[in-house]
Amino acid sequence: RADMLDDVDSNVVASYVVDMMKSGLANTTVARRMAALRGFFRYLVASGYRELDPTRGVEIPRADHRLPAVLGIEEVERLLSGVDPADPLASRNRAILELLYGSGIRVSELVGLDRDSIHPTRREIRCIGKGNKERIVPLGTIAVSAMAHYVDEARPKLLRDRRENALFLNHHGGRLTRQGVWRIVARCARDAGIDERVTPHVLRHSFATHLLENGADLRAVQELLGHADIATTQIYTHLTGTHLRNVYTDSHPRA
Repeated sequence: RADMLDDVDSNVVASYVVDMMKSGLANTTVARRMAALRGFFRYLVASGYRELDPTRGVEIPRADHRLPAVLGIEEVERLLSGVDPADPLASRNRAILELLYGSGIRVSELVGLDRDSIHPTRREIRCIGKGNKERIVPLGTIAVSAMAHYVDEARPKLLRDRRENALFLNHHGGRLTRQGVWRIVARCARDAGIDERVTPHVLRHSFATHLLENGADLRAVQELLGHADIATTQIYTHLTGTHLRNVYTDSHPRA
């Protein structure tokens, strides 16, 4: 009933938050529910049904801050070496894995690559990121080699229509989708005996973390990832901080 809303004040809302916390709900869930409640009361105020918003001033717990999953270097090596490019699809899969880990590009950027997006002689790719921003990302020799094998040997066998300009093709000869890449990465991880859930984003996280662990500059990693704000990149400093603590514990005589 609409008249029952008149009884809702900030104390009622605060009690609701406390009850949710006591029931064991995750901070993320509480924050999501409160965001919906705030939106509802803002609508009532804007529509003239209420004079005051009872959710204003009520503290909401911060959403749970989950660090991104990262593969160890040995796991990455196992994943990449576990794909034998003996047939066109396997060659494509190896090139995809090497590119995701070797450049840190997003899966949406990967499937958007065209045939002319890669410059093997300059060892770089040109991709379009968020906000339709173009950036140039360097590639290592191993990734370039995997890409060259796919482009020269495998892609022509997958191609059905010579007018198709997509770099990565599915088994029908069309542009590979984001969902298709997710399935490829997950299947390759299972085949490599990796128990963790591996996604294209996990390879992107691993790329950034391994760079920072080996001394890369945070600003450089920001540029490579295509982050507009360095605060987004700084999440990886938490991961490398864990790495540094482990190194300290293992190496210092008084740790």
